[in-house]
Formats: sequence, structure tokens, C-alpha cells
Amino acid sequence: MGLKSVDAEVLKTVVLSAAKNLESKKEWINELNVFPVPDGDTGTNMTMTIMAAANEVAAIQDPTMETIAKALSSGSLRGARGNSGVILSQLFRGFAKEITSADIITVTILANAFTRATDTAYKAVMKPKEGTILTVARGMAEKAAELATQTDDILEFLEQVIACGDEVLSQTPEMLPVLKQAGVVDSGGQGLMEVMRGGLDGLLGRGIPFDANVSQEAKTAVRPPAAAKSSELETADIRFGYCTEFIINIEKVFGMDEEMKFKNFLESIGDSIVVVSDDDVVKVHVHTNHPGQAIEKALTYGSLSRLKIDNMREEHHERLIQNAPGSQELAKPDGAKAAGAGEHSTGTTAGQNGTVSNPVSDGKAPSASEEAEPAERLPYGFIAVSVGDGLAEIFKGIGANYLIEGGQTMNPSTEDLLNAIEKVPADVIYILPNNKNIILAAEQAKSLVEDKKVYVVPSKTVPQGIAALINFLPDLSPEENMENMTGEMERIHTGQVTYAVRNTSLDGLEIHEGDIMGIGDKGILTVGTDIEQTTLDTIRKIMQDECELISIYYGEDVTKEDAEKLKNQVQELYPDCEVELNDGGQPIYYYLLSAE
Repeated sequence: MGLKSVDAEVLKTVVLSAAKNLESKKEWINELNVFPVPDGDTGTNMTMTIMAAANEVAAIQDPTMETIAKALSSGSLRGARGNSGVILSQLFRGFAKEITSADIITVTILANAFTRATDTAYKAVMKPKEGTILTVARGMAEKAAELATQTDDILEFLEQVIACGDEVLSQTPEMLPVLKQAGVVDSGGQGLMEVMRGGLDGLLGRGIPFDANVSQEAKTAVRPPAAAKSSELETADIRFGYCTEFIINIEKVFGMDEEMKFKNFLESIGDSIVVVSDDDVVKVHVHTNHPGQAIEKALTYGSLSRLKIDNMREEHHERLIQNAPGSQELAKPDGAKAAGAGEHSTGTTAGQNGTVSNPVSDGKAPSASEEAEPAERLPYGFIAVSVGDGLAEIFKGIGANYLIEGGQTMNPSTEDLLNAIEKVPADVIYILPNNKNIILAAEQAKSLVEDKKVYVVPSKTVPQGIAALINFLPDLSPEENMENMTGEMERIHTGQVTYAVRNTSLDGLEIHEGDIMGIGDKGILTVGTDIEQTTLDTIRKIMQDECELISIYYGEDVTKEDAEKLKNQVQELYPDCEVELNDGGQPIYYYLLSAE
């Protein structure tokens, strides 16, 4: 007979089963890492994203399509962690919008939901890269549309869609050579397929019970910042003169077709486009040279509120474009707690750049687990993501108002970032993600905030974040400060030294499990068997003729004596440079290095 439809009660089981299956495979997915470093976390990020949604779904007593759709969308949106988690949340959001008004789900509705999910996810990423989770999702959506005219059996439909997804996933190494070099498929795509398989198992009554304990946490402390995976994508490419934001209070039908037409219009006059519709309001963000045209078009759908137009100088745009690494974004461990560029600023720059004083009575910036009553409302504030006591102290010293701990070992969720934004008593807030895999979640949090002006400084490493923060000048406009901050990050050349967790061949280097690796901004720089020698080789690789300062942060597994010995050797190699040493306290990375 086959299965012709699915009701809300069954859909609840499907969602919970999908979440548990992904959770059971998360450590395996973490290991699908382009770089053989002990820091893969795509599986963890995607699991925490879907579990945030599943917990809300599980709490629904008498489910309807509408309540499940709302829980799936809102739970994943706020629980999203890392770029892979944010993209997964957008897939759920599109899927939820399609099913919310249905009484039952049929093959036709499923096919439409897959298409809408993929469209929504692609919209959320400004520079989609093929060979990633997006490609896998699109392949399944296209297959779903084809099958919708051939069968009405949901089980047959899903089995073929999943088979298609597996086939597309197997081709991702051919689309991204870095995956082929590493001998892995895209980790985000693999995670999506585990969601699909878990959902089908739930439909067949063989899924993992939601209350089952299947967590497989690593036995060792191997939870550093995720290495750059092919699914970690750029989020901004600003080339237009006016940052334009507003909310449309919808007064007529604004369905999927209207949303696509409006999005296409905005794309014809600008970029950095975000169009997020939620019931009767639509939040719009666009960088354009013609804000009036965007406003006039929006007025055809309803009235406008919270209108903001900021003039962005051309130099700022050029620097942002230069800062975007394009295809090189796959070349380094994302968010690796790179060296301490800017360490020299800890005692000298905090006051001279005019950064806002901490609004905390004891002079310390609160972490995500701390709260403090602000003494007064501030004109601007700073949120930084960091891990390691030494690095945290630096951010506190140069003016960070709020620290979210664990950027390397655990990417913060959109909800974590929203909570931080709420707690900082400022009208203008700068977020320093300091990790490539956190930027998209920060952008998602920004899009959900209406009562404050939020700027996401695209810092991919801690040294970039430090350099950005010490170059903030309170007398400049927010846009001028973004220009200063992002431009200063370009001066920083970073490296990190860690160990390999598996054998592989990458960037022309043969790497064996246990080898010591030096990793730079564009890939693996050197491989050896000795920590000290590999670190010296890494410094040689990141040095440029114009560099005047070398900063070294030693991790929790390095003794102070060994670190001081290394500093002396570096000073002998570069007698004309200033060499500074700090206890970073970071896990997994023996040394974090920067030259500027």
C-alpha cells in the first residue's frame, strides 16, 4: 500500500528521531575534517542546533503542523552554532514555512518543502560555495521535485531522495579539491544526510528513542575551534555605498513568490542582502547605491518602520572586499586561536584608543556565565569570543564588555550571542567572533535585533579581533570605525602549532598521525616531529619584510620555561623585531603566533 500522508504526531516522531540519529553520529562527522587537526566540530554544531529544535518539539503535548513548524524554526534559529548549524537552521526554517498551514504532509508538500528549505538556506549565505551542505540539499530538492510527479508513496519518495543525496555527497570531493586531498566528503553534507536517515528511521518506527542516551563525547579534551570545512562560507562582500535597513509591516500577501521577486529586485541594485519574513513583518537589509529605490519597492508591500540608512565610505568597502579570502577560505583551521597579535597593546593601548571602560564594578568583563549591573548606558560596547585565560585578560584589558568563552572548543549559538547583545548596555554594539565559524551565527543574531545597532567585525582569529578592538576610536562614526577595525586586521599574519590526528596528504605535504603541524592563514605551512623546531619554522613562514612585532602565546600544554626558551631563539633570529610572550592558556594549540 505504501504511506500516502504524515500527520503532526508522526512528524514529531520524525523530527526527534532525526535529531537523535545526528547526535549518535556527531563524533564521526567531527572527524570529517579537511585538516588533520584535533578540532573538528561540524557534528557537534549541527547536533546542538537540531537538539535545540527537538527539545521544543518534544515539549508539545498535542502537536499540530503549525506548532511543530514554529518549534522547529524558532528552536533551530536560536540554537544554531557554527556555519553548518546556521545553514541547517535555515533549511529547517524554509521547510517549516512550507508545512505550517498543512493538515497532513504528502509527497507534493514534502517536495515543495525541500525546495523552499534549499532556497532559504542559499539566501542566508552571501557567497554560496558548491561542494558543501548547500549542494547536497539542492540535489535532494531537485530530486524531490522530479519524484513528486512520479509517486505518491512517501517512503519510496524519501528512499530515493536520500539515495540521491548520498550520491551528491560522494561527489563533493570532485567539486572541492581540498576535500579530495584530505580524503573526506563534506562534513556538513554528511550531517544533513544523517538527519535525513534518522527522519526516515523514525517514520519506519525504528528510530532512536528521544530519551535514549547516545551521546558519544570524546574521552580526551579534544574540543578546540573547528578547522575550516568546505561548508564554512563567507558571509559578507560589501561593495555599495549605503547600508539600508528597515522593517516592512506587511499589508498584502507576501508569499514565497513575492519574497523571491523582492529579493531579485534588491539583488539588481545592491548586495549584502538579508530578507527575513516572519508572519506579518519582513526584516530587510541591503547595501546599495540607491536606498530610495529599495524603500519605494518595499512600500508596495506595506508600511515601513525602523528605517536606517548609513553612509559607508568607499575605502571601507574596498578593504572589506580585500579582506574576503574567496577560495582560500578553506585553507586554515577556522577560528584557530591564532597568535597574539596586538599583545603589545595590553598595557598601552586600552586607554589611548579611547575604548569604552568596562561597565562592571570590579573592572572585569563578564563572561557568558556572568552578569553585572551596568553603571550607566553606554554609547557603544564590545562582545568578544575567546577561550584561554590569558587571551580573555587581554580582551578585558582593551575594553571588551562581554566575553563569550569557548570560541575554539565550542562555538556559541545564535541565542548565546543574542543574550550577550541584550546584556551589554549600549546602543551600538560590535561583535568580534574571532573565529570564521562564528561569523554567520553572529550575522544571524544581528538580523534578529531591532533595538540596537549591531556590527559584526569579520575577525577570523583572536589576533585579528585584538587588532580590531585596539583601533576603535570613539570620535569616529560606527561606519568609520568598521573601516579602521577591518583594515587593521589585514596587517596580521597568524600561525598556530598543533598535532595531527590522522594520516593524510595535504598542500603537498605528507602528514602522519602525531606529527606537529604549523598552520597559517592560507593552509598548512610546515610539518615536523618537534614542537620547538616546527614553531620556529612556522614563524619563518609567516614573517614579512615589513613586520616589526612577533607575538607568541603558549598553550596549556607548554611550560613557561620552554616558552621563554622559544622566545629567546626567535629574538636571535629577528633581532630587529620586538618579540613578546604571553601565557594564552589555550587548549590543543601548543603555540599561537602572529607577526605584524
